Amino acid sequence: MILSTIFAAYFINITESYHMKSLFSLLVALYIIVPLNAQRPNPDYDSTLAKKLGADDIGMKGYTLVILKTGTNTNTDKAFTDSCFKSHFSNMREMTKMGKLVVAGPLGKNDNTYRGIFIMNTTDFDEVHQLLQGDLTVKEKIFDIELYKWYGSAALPLYLDSTEKISKKLFD
Repeated sequence: MILSTIFAAYFINITESYHMKSLFSLLVALYIIVPLNAQRPNPDYDSTLAKKLGADDIGMKGYTLVILKTGTNTNTDKAFTDSCFKSHFSNMREMTKMGKLVVAGPLGKNDNTYRGIFIMNTTDFDEVHQLLQGDLTVKEKIFDIELYKWYGSAALPLYLDSTEKISKKLFD
């Protein structure tokens, strides 16, 4: 196709027409750029797995990113905070068993008072709020939460099967 464009341009005196030069340049650029962005079928595509994971055509899906921040509760009673954190880890295990929590972890010290993140296997913020009501660190305002839509690999939940196998210790 590009050869036919060049051939046609040869017979049309493009040196006499600025518009023809511009059109010719645009066509050449399109022939170069379009193939760079072209998608091709994946020979390893597993439609059953893609459907099970809720993947779109490029293997991704929506999640909710939860940022846990230092909350407004400043209670320093050790028995209280211990029971809240026991609930926190218990709720995380339960959400993981349900297939709703796919990533969790603390954040290093920062100026934003961000303490940790969850990536939840849902885009429904109401569902996330309901799931987090079982976490006393959230319910008692030790942590405040911020929710964001996040788009990532639909295969993300698959790593959870390996997590238990590489953890020498589990949280109570």
